[in-house]
Amino acid sequence: MIIFSNVSKIYDNGTKALDNISFFIERGEFVFIVGPSGAGKSTLIKLLMHEETATSGEVIINSVNVNALSQNQIPYLRRNMGVVFQDFRLLPKKTVYENVSFAMEIIGASRREIRRQVPVVLSMVGLSHKAKCYPNQLSGGEQQRVALARALVNNPSFLIADEPTGNLNPKTAMEIMELLNEINKRGTTVIMATHAKDIVDQMKKRVIAIEDGVVARDEARGVYGYEN
Repeated sequence: MIIFSNVSKIYDNGTKALDNISFFIERGEFVFIVGPSGAGKSTLIKLLMHEETATSGEVIINSVNVNALSQNQIPYLRRNMGVVFQDFRLLPKKTVYENVSFAMEIIGASRREIRRQVPVVLSMVGLSHKAKCYPNQLSGGEQQRVALARALVNNPSFLIADEPTGNLNPKTAMEIMELLNEINKRGTTVIMATHAKDIVDQMKKRVIAIEDGVVARDEARGVYGYEN
């Protein structure tokens, strides 16, 4: 479970990005975080990833108050999450297989574990046949699938997707959304920040709308607009 309890974030320059927001996300949910540019979505994602800490309030992930973590404890928090970005962030000189296996190497997984797990997630995202390819040999959609495989390879309890379809054409974007939906059905919590109104409307998942740093709307199966 993820809990934001009366969370505010004020940056050093005085900008109040989040203003006393509260919500919780149950294990296994699929939640869209929506709102205009500057609303606070990026700050919310950074708090989840512990790239920023709350000025006040509590951010609790899997019963852990992340504000109280030491620097040494942060990597252990991040092992429980997978993250996918708009710009893929693949290592250009590593193959598809190596990009995914690298995520396991940095947490100290054994070679045996890597050989077993990487083919499983590549099959899950439909890229077994691209294992030896380099990122520049892949389409945008394929690169995002590699990024998803890398995010999933360590079996995270939840997946953060920050504008994952932003650089993709509509058809490829929906393919990625179908894949995220399948990942969610397998039990992984998915939290996706997006501007894509059409995707949000079509998926019919829970929507948390952020405006001017506050939760303007929280609907179980709503749409991007302001009506049920």
